[in-house]
Amino acid sequence: MSSISVKRAVWVGTGRQIGVAAVVAILVGLTFGALTGVSLFAIALLGLIIHHVRHLDRLDRWVEAGQLVTIPGGSGVWMPVMSGLDKRVRGFRDRQDSLIASLERFRTASQAMPDGVIYLSGQDTIEWINQRAEQHFGLSQVRDHGCLLAGLVRQPDLLRYLNEDRQEEPLVISSPRRPGTRLLIQLVPFGSDQRMLVSRDITQIEKLETMRRDFIANVSHELRTPLTVVGGFVETVMDGLDDLDREDIVRFLKMALDQSTRMQRLIEDLLALSALETGAPSPSEEWVEVLDLVRTVHRETEVLSAGRHRIELDIDERHEDDVLLGSQKELHSAFANLASNAVRYTPSGGWIRLIWRHVGDGGEFVVEDNGIGIDPQHIARLTERFFRVDRGRSRETGGTGLGLAIVKHVVSRHQAELRIESEPGKGSRFGVVFPAGRLMRSSAGSRS
Repeated sequence: MSSISVKRAVWVGTGRQIGVAAVVAILVGLTFGALTGVSLFAIALLGLIIHHVRHLDRLDRWVEAGQLVTIPGGSGVWMPVMSGLDKRVRGFRDRQDSLIASLERFRTASQAMPDGVIYLSGQDTIEWINQRAEQHFGLSQVRDHGCLLAGLVRQPDLLRYLNEDRQEEPLVISSPRRPGTRLLIQLVPFGSDQRMLVSRDITQIEKLETMRRDFIANVSHELRTPLTVVGGFVETVMDGLDDLDREDIVRFLKMALDQSTRMQRLIEDLLALSALETGAPSPSEEWVEVLDLVRTVHRETEVLSAGRHRIELDIDERHEDDVLLGSQKELHSAFANLASNAVRYTPSGGWIRLIWRHVGDGGEFVVEDNGIGIDPQHIARLTERFFRVDRGRSRETGGTGLGLAIVKHVVSRHQAELRIESEPGKGSRFGVVFPAGRLMRSSAGSRS
């Protein structure tokens, strides 16, 4: 109800009441005398004034209290007035509740954003900040509200960016409060003179980009060497086909074949690693007979060693019926990679031991050797792609630098754990520990 409607309702109602009082007073005056009629009319007017004053006082107290819940009751001409006010207040309250709910949804959505958001006033003071921005800049919405951003974040590049006239291009900076974290900053104008500072953590993106560049460089380097060798041998044979002995030609072609085999092995490892790293669906899992798999890897290791090492097999016949839930192909690849690495890094005359044993409720496949060993500072990086402790020796023995990276992903896909122990000059121990949920023990093994 508008103010005009309120006035009209009060005036019309009051006029009617005065008219009724006047008619009654006239009738009484005609019957009981003029003085009685006038007195009655005066009393009626006084009562009407008291009625209005009382309602106006209630309305005034309600306005002063600022309460939008309880509307004072009304009677007479004030009843429709109070009823109209109550209707308007309820509508206002509903709209207010809707706005509060919308604001709460906005705040919840802003807090759930993966990016940091800071609302800045025209003077670059903080008006609002979400939790992600608090983490990026080490700020607090409660403590730093209304503070000047430049006084809290001492980052020269960011301060220059805030003062530039053009901020269309984003800025990449290091987080002022989180060492090692890289942030992409963007200023977005909004409102009359406000700005929104958006920050995004791009640390992982930059790491992936670095890995991509390193990967391309490594692959190019790894392929260039054998291609150069193959091209050189083929060119030598072609140029000297009439002058070279058959034995020399065969020797050159065999060396070229070795290099082409190395390239083929590198490509196969790259494809296998790519399938593992890109989250390709796992092959259908099956129950794999562990001892049969370990014996197969043992035979392949003997062939690879070609009699240069003593290859030992340490298994308990009581575990003959042990089976692992997983991919036969992937498990064979992981076990064979560990064994072939032992052959490559163990000098001739050394020993290599393949072990299957029970550990707690699970099982463990182990490859031990008395080879050259690994310095402790390198162990954490062994499963990185193309990482080699001794690059020259790895290439001489045909290593691709991807074996342990493949092992790491296979182990992860089977919820297992790769454990590495090594000491320079004394050898290494690589163990893959499988959880109980992946192993079904033989009945004899369970009783052992």
